[in-house]
Amino acid sequence: MKKLGPGLITGAADDDPSGIATYSQVGAGFGYSLLWTTFLTFPLMVGIQIVSARIGRVTGHGLAANIRQRYPSWLLYSLICLLLIANTINIGANIGAMGMALKLLIGGPAHLYAVVFALISLVLQIFIPFPRYSPILKLLTLSLFAYVATVFAVEVPWGEVIYNTVMPSISFRADYAVAVVAVFGTTISPYLFFWQASQEVEEQRAADGEEPLKQAPEQAEAHLRRIKIDTYVGMGFSNLIAFFIMLTAAVTLNLHGITEIETTAQAAEALRPVAGEFAFLLFSAGIIGTGLLSVPVLAGSAAYAVAESFDWRIGLGRTLLQARGFYAILTIATLLGVALNFTSIDPIDALFWSAVINGVIAVPIMAVMMLMAAKPEVMGPFVVTTRLRILGWLGTIVMALAVLVMAATWNAGGV
Repeated sequence: MKKLGPGLITGAADDDPSGIATYSQVGAGFGYSLLWTTFLTFPLMVGIQIVSARIGRVTGHGLAANIRQRYPSWLLYSLICLLLIANTINIGANIGAMGMALKLLIGGPAHLYAVVFALISLVLQIFIPFPRYSPILKLLTLSLFAYVATVFAVEVPWGEVIYNTVMPSISFRADYAVAVVAVFGTTISPYLFFWQASQEVEEQRAADGEEPLKQAPEQAEAHLRRIKIDTYVGMGFSNLIAFFIMLTAAVTLNLHGITEIETTAQAAEALRPVAGEFAFLLFSAGIIGTGLLSVPVLAGSAAYAVAESFDWRIGLGRTLLQARGFYAILTIATLLGVALNFTSIDPIDALFWSAVINGVIAVPIMAVMMLMAAKPEVMGPFVVTTRLRILGWLGTIVMALAVLVMAATWNAGGV
């Protein structure tokens, strides 16, 4: 467990309430036929997240700081602006989903609960020192096991599940293509790149005697091995939970003819009559736990990206007075996310546009990361291995194809 940290937290934060909604939609709409996607996204996530973590640990700077030093400012500011918009929308959706989940469990005003969850998240991030806050985030990853338990609370035809996962019936319909793109866009997200790289920097700064690996190459063997283990476990955990969420929706909702799910609250409510009270409680509680984990990751990654772009002091390891700009962005993103729940903006439309933005900016960010990770002037003697280059560029190509498919189906009326 000591070797697990940024990678585990990053992977778990990927299964946020917005992601749960997407995976539930896919499972309800397509049954077992898209379970195979989690086995393809796993190695691609591992490759690109290891690259982001290595950039942070080797250089001692996050992704935005490295991009600022080596690429045109218009590229940096365009990417960061879009990232901030997408993250804020996701924060709003996640906080809203947490409020609705608590309302389902105990009744009461969902909007008030949303505000309370946002304030709790801000207080923890701003006033709890990073060495004590990081274990809290690690502990919150356990909430995702609710979705493993949910599957075992219902009857699952495992033979049929395994067969359809290994031998899926792939369709070339527009709605199937859009669903595949949704899974990839939900699973491989830009905010994860920025968060894991910056968390490696935070971990290094918080530990006595540790330096960026370019300055302390003797520390490289232990930390590169730790990053590999941490990321494999974190991304494996992320895809395992995504698999179980899809499977839960498939064996309960899809098999009972419920194929249209738009929100996590709808997924939880639909579970109650077909899977029982226990499955409903587990699913709803999981939404709150994952939200408490994902909101600080979304807000934090936006704060890291913006603060590094302007060369401000950064880090959850610093106090409010030491990193006022960083904490201002973090606070603004969280409060704007809450405010979205009090507007007439349709949350489903907002999440759609967030997914579009994430898909579009993921490709250039991944390409820039891969270029930086292969440059000795950036990475010193720790340029990425051939295997990581293949995985990273393969992930970049797959995401580019996903964006093209999204654009094609959109123009064809599939979206």
